[in-house]
Amino acid sequence: MDLLLPLAPLMTFAFVSSITPGPNNIMLASSGIWFGFRRSIPHMLGITIGFGVLLAICAAGIGTLVMAVPALQTVLKVGGSGYLLYLAWQMRAMNFDREAEQAHQPMGFAGAAMFQFANPKAWIMAITGGAAFLPDLAPVSLAIAVYCLVFCAVNLPCISVWAGAGALLRRFLANPLWQKVFCGVMIALTAYSALAIWM
Repeated sequence: MDLLLPLAPLMTFAFVSSITPGPNNIMLASSGIWFGFRRSIPHMLGITIGFGVLLAICAAGIGTLVMAVPALQTVLKVGGSGYLLYLAWQMRAMNFDREAEQAHQPMGFAGAAMFQFANPKAWIMAITGGAAFLPDLAPVSLAIAVYCLVFCAVNLPCISVWAGAGALLRRFLANPLWQKVFCGVMIALTAYSALAIWM
């Protein structure tokens, strides 16, 4: 218990930043609805591992350098918002029947991991966390390792909640009316996430 106490601020930050809505969580909710929880597991693991690598990069100081270059910030914003708008466009014709499910594939581990490097929210989380919550340990490599492990250990259950919530909603979406309502809400949230990147 005494060992965890100094890590409490980091764990709190990891929980709040991981559980709140963002591109990853919206995508996981959609994946849970479309494919179910089990088929969304590679997507979840890809997010956590990819984000762990991004955490290590930012904690080592590279993240601050990247964010100090306006052109790179613009590339991140364009890539992230463009992908989210693409997802919103794809959602317009979502149909939650068995044939439609088999015709599509969930996002895989590698794709989810790579998306973290185009996700501005992930960059902000990683840079903020590395600057404010890096444990006071020596050597620095140990501090970075502990920081990444703790953050990822908190992150994975948090994002799993979104995929699980989506999977629970599947049973209610057999009704075409609820499908339309859900699709409208998810499209609006995804489009908002894309626009929020620029705010």
